[in-house]
Amino acid sequence: MKDTRHMTHDTGWKRIAYIFGVFFIIISLVGCDAFVRKFTRKSKKEDIPGEQMVLAPEEYKGSGLSNQDLYRQYFVYWQSWQEELLESLLRKDNHKKQVSCVGQAISSLEQLRALLNDAKKKQLDVYMKQMVELRNSIDEDTYSMSMSSNRLTADRLKRAIMRDFSYKKVKADLL
Repeated sequence: MKDTRHMTHDTGWKRIAYIFGVFFIIISLVGCDAFVRKFTRKSKKEDIPGEQMVLAPEEYKGSGLSNQDLYRQYFVYWQSWQEELLESLLRKDNHKKQVSCVGQAISSLEQLRALLNDAKKKQLDVYMKQMVELRNSIDEDTYSMSMSSNRLTADRLKRAIMRDFSYKKVKADLL
């Protein structure tokens, strides 16, 4: 007598493997569209030669402020950067912040300079040269050895520029 339990158990596994294989083949042939889409390389869409982007240049008129208003605005910018520099030097803040503050102050003075007549430009150039020297001194002072002298120089420049280039003093010299 043969053991039929063993045969049915063996044929049960074969039947499960067979069904699984058939199911796998059917899914492979039909495929899951979302699955296939996910793993297929998407072709790069080429530009259609008939449709080209045309950029029309536009001319911007500026801020629309008068030279007097621009001068006041840039003067306030310079003043705030100069005060920030003085506070930074007083608190012995980060070296990069000090260099950035003096750079922004110089940039604001350059904006002011563009709005002045030639005589006032020459007068401002003297202060701008001193500001550039201050920036170089701050830039070279990585160990903060000259911080107090830099602070005194910055304070002296602030007072001198405020005295000579306040709006009341230069409104007749604006372009």
